[in-house]
Amino acid sequence: MTLRLRLHAYLVAMHLLFFVIAAVTFLQRPLLFVGAELLLLASVAVGFYLVRRALEPLSYTQRFHDLLQDQNYAGRLTRTAVPELDELVNVFNTMLGMLYRERLEIGEQQGFLDRLLEATPGAVLVFDFDGAISLVNASAMALLELERPHGKLLANAGGGERARELLAQLGALPLGDSRLLTDLDGRRYRGQRGQFFDRGFARHFLMVEELTAELESSERATYDKLVRVLAHEVNNTVAATGSVLDSLLYYRDQLAERDGVDFATAIEAVKRRNASLGEFIERFTRVVKMPEPELRPASIKAMMDDIIWLNREQCKRRGIDIGWSRCDDVAPQRIDSQLMEQALINIVKNALEAVEASGQDGGYIRLGLVDGAGGPTLSVLDSGNQLGQVPARQLFTPFFSTKKGGQGIGLVFVREVLNRHGFPYTLSATGDGATRFAIRFAAQVDHRPRDRV
Repeated sequence: MTLRLRLHAYLVAMHLLFFVIAAVTFLQRPLLFVGAELLLLASVAVGFYLVRRALEPLSYTQRFHDLLQDQNYAGRLTRTAVPELDELVNVFNTMLGMLYRERLEIGEQQGFLDRLLEATPGAVLVFDFDGAISLVNASAMALLELERPHGKLLANAGGGERARELLAQLGALPLGDSRLLTDLDGRRYRGQRGQFFDRGFARHFLMVEELTAELESSERATYDKLVRVLAHEVNNTVAATGSVLDSLLYYRDQLAERDGVDFATAIEAVKRRNASLGEFIERFTRVVKMPEPELRPASIKAMMDDIIWLNREQCKRRGIDIGWSRCDDVAPQRIDSQLMEQALINIVKNALEAVEASGQDGGYIRLGLVDGAGGPTLSVLDSGNQLGQVPARQLFTPFFSTKKGGQGIGLVFVREVLNRHGFPYTLSATGDGATRFAIRFAAQVDHRPRDRV
């Protein structure tokens, strides 16, 4: 029973009692009886009126509740002539106005946040209270190769092998920590886990930014500066000492024959070491002084055929089988032939040395040229398996090499050539005792005229 009904029942019950009392008291006096009954009826009417006015704020409260339930914050309650009730109406209308403005601000902020998330180059993932993905931007979808991730846990969000490895590292990130992560292709990222509060409860988010290009640029600048300083000092020293050594040879005839021979032999040994030191520095400066590519159409197959022919006898002497495993008909690529040929020679040379270092019988180097939808891919597969447990990010780092006595220059040169051409590449172990270097060339648009029907 509502409060209104209870009050009305109370008024009726009380006045019925007074009616009975008046009837008993004034039954013998008709005029007083009628007057008392009229007074009681008037009291009932006034009571009903006062109850209605007293409970009128409850109806406004109900209307306010309905507006909140419908989230109709633009609506307003009408004013009355009762000052007390108008004060309540003003409070309600003020609250509705504040809610309406806050809703507009939240909507504008949400719209701005959505546009910002879509425009940002970094990957952003937001999780719900149960740790499932609730919001993901386009950069995260592309970077992490996600497949319908909404409502899924991070580990089950899909993607290829590279993406799953990166997702596992992201899932292990502690709250509030920022770390440098590396995927299977050697690309490097900065991952950060944070949290925010939604309705009093904490929710986590992840931000991932690829740093490969920035780090390579920084490494290249450091390498450039270091090599230029070394080359300057070493070349000056080599030139000066070479001149002094040549001058010292003039004193050979002033020594005894036996001493002269030893003297000349020592001088020639120092000169050879001097020349070797100059060649050593020259190998480093080739990367620094690399010219910009001059792009012209060239056949990758013809270039690789020349490299196979160049290494055929050397491979034959060492018992290494070199040749094509697959060679599709690929359109000429716009490349700098000299730079690309030197890079490919380095790749095959590394493969040959890896097979030789493994000491295996029946070693091989297999070349593949596959014309795919995203562009042709050239792969060099060798059975050397010399990568071992080396982190992918170290393979193209200056001064790092898996070969004994290696200087880490060959892959740095290869990286610079491929980066300047804009060709993606990977170097990784296949898992079955082989190593693959793969280069993806640009897809060529066929501009040949087509027959009209």
